[in-house]
Amino acid sequence: MAVFFTADTHFGDAHILRQRGRRFASLAEHDETLVANWNAVIGPQDEVWHVGDFAAHAERAHCAAIFARLNGVKRLVRGNHDSNRVLDLPWADPPVESARLTLREDGREWRLFLAHYAHRAWPGLWRGTRHLYGHTHGTLPDTTRSCDVGVDAWEYRPMRLAAIAARQDAATLVPEELVRDRAREVAARGAGGD
Repeated sequence: MAVFFTADTHFGDAHILRQRGRRFASLAEHDETLVANWNAVIGPQDEVWHVGDFAAHAERAHCAAIFARLNGVKRLVRGNHDSNRVLDLPWADPPVESARLTLREDGREWRLFLAHYAHRAWPGLWRGTRHLYGHTHGTLPDTTRSCDVGVDAWEYRPMRLAAIAARQDAATLVPEELVRDRAREVAARGAGGD
């Protein structure tokens, strides 16, 4: 079983076509492409954390039909467009506003904070916790500890943690609180004569 992350699929949302440019000729093509991309990487036993905005402006029946076609054990961190038609789907656990996880993958332990909205600081930041968010549709720059896991930022498909962490590790922007703390440490060392 592998663990994947995604956000902002916006199934059934005709408005998203404007934001995604001319990539999709129709809403049907959009939804079918995202379902195909999802199922190409997610197996039936894999776990998927959807970090919000599963669907928007879609009929309840459309949401249920799409959900039923998607592989994996699905969990939801609620997004701003996730109304009852999404919240009432048969998620593996009840949807949450945010989640703190510890995963073991590739011989490494990862601490994660998931929220639909990007945070400038988050629980565990100082201890290496990484932040995965959606909502921004790939418009915010990655930091060494945070990035958008939405489909707009990842070729319209869910991604594994190793790829997400590699992208964060390659980022040049450091979260502000870590910059501030490093500056304090440097100043303290300078004042101490080290």
